[in-house]
Amino acid sequence: MTKKEIAEILDGAAITAQAVPQMATANGVSLKDAYDIQRELIELRINRGESITGYKLGFTSKAKMLQMGVNDLIWGILTDAMEVSPGSTARLAQWIHPRVEPEIAFRVSENINGEISLEEIPHYIDKMAVALEIIDSRYENFKFTLEDVVADNCSSTGYVLGTWHDLNTNISSLKIDLFENNVLVESATAAAILDNPLQSVVELSRLMFENSIQVKKGDVILAGAATAAIFLKPGCAYTTVVEGLGTVSFSVK
Repeated sequence: MTKKEIAEILDGAAITAQAVPQMATANGVSLKDAYDIQRELIELRINRGESITGYKLGFTSKAKMLQMGVNDLIWGILTDAMEVSPGSTARLAQWIHPRVEPEIAFRVSENINGEISLEEIPHYIDKMAVALEIIDSRYENFKFTLEDVVADNCSSTGYVLGTWHDLNTNISSLKIDLFENNVLVESATAAAILDNPLQSVVELSRLMFENSIQVKKGDVILAGAATAAIFLKPGCAYTTVVEGLGTVSFSVK
């Protein structure tokens, strides 16, 4: 299959909420090819009227990198159609086998055209917020290779943003909790995200520069999961609490 054909199959799987088999190995898809497919996938969304709102990072823990046999992060693209309003109720049927994970989001205040350092972040990021990311692989049984998941836009499906707060650069020790129907199900500190969630911004700037992509003013950056993702269940509410940033939640039916 061509890259475009694979992108169309993955796009159709997302639209119909019907899982498809892995395709990367059978079609000799390299990591570079996978990012090309990811871009084709996003172009299909843009052609339907969606717009890019930001980026997400994956493999932001050393343990996950080791598990997947890689030594770098992966990234996916967010669109406005993926944003879920805080406090709203979403339909579980629109997804295949969705999971949710707690995150910290950052808002870009100036275009990022090259690699930046931790010290430069206040010049490019002005706000931060508690967030939830909904992930939903389009592959059968939530099983995939590295190339498969990248082609599938790194399982990007939805995100929920809390209230924006002024950037605080001392956030590594912030406590992050994930609740299901007010029951604590996962807990961590922000250090679980690359030892410092702001390092995700640094890494994204590098990855985007290497791929000639500009991160634009107003874009959202999801820094990466702080805990393991949990499956969404009908009739449940999911809430993330981040120390100093407040809470954000949504429900599914």
